[in-house]
Amino acid sequence: MNHLTDIELLAAADGELSETDASRVHAHLAACWSCRSRQREMEGAISNFVRSRNALKDGLRRSSRRVQWAAAIIGSSVALIVGFLAVQIWTDRPDSRAALAVPNPVLTPGAAVFSSKGELCSESNVRNKSVPQNVAKKVFEEYGIAHASPRAYEVDYLISPALGGADDIHNLWPQPYSNTVWNAKVKDSLEDHLRQMVCEGSLDLATAQKEIAGNWIEAYKKYFGTERPLE
Repeated sequence: MNHLTDIELLAAADGELSETDASRVHAHLAACWSCRSRQREMEGAISNFVRSRNALKDGLRRSSRRVQWAAAIIGSSVALIVGFLAVQIWTDRPDSRAALAVPNPVLTPGAAVFSSKGELCSESNVRNKSVPQNVAKKVFEEYGIAHASPRAYEVDYLISPALGGADDIHNLWPQPYSNTVWNAKVKDSLEDHLRQMVCEGSLDLATAQKEIAGNWIEAYKKYFGTERPLE
């Protein structure tokens, strides 16, 4: 899938596209989570700029000594915001490793298969299954990550097989090993902890699956009682 350019997204936000181009962009955004995220980031940065500019104007009106400097200050603000927006578009892209600590719920809602407590706690379910190369490649394509290094990511199960997770692409996403403290190794610790709780009878399996699929970072904080990873 060819993603929309930043210029196309900005033109769409300003209503400067032709009817044909606007329909094409709208259709692409409806199907592309990556471009929708970039569009929201741009719109948020623009909204912040407008609020800052209006606040600056109000302050200048209340201080007559600064009226003569208004144009220069506002012009400088525009330049700073444009530079900030360019940096944000590059560093906060949805395909950055830090942004993938929690998966896109549209692409990876999580999926589980029925497992009894006895099946779950058997020795054969301790470790996760390996993800076939062709499936891993498809996961990277869905997330818009090209030329991914095997050392940078783990194509991980959102609900791990050790917790009854399904062998399904909707249960997989490229989780970073680095560039975020909430990395794959930290999630492995949570999976082991939740499985132990389920097998000990202190946590219901359905609850464990729901919480790790909903937001595994919040689940980690809840069950380990910490705001930061312990490792």
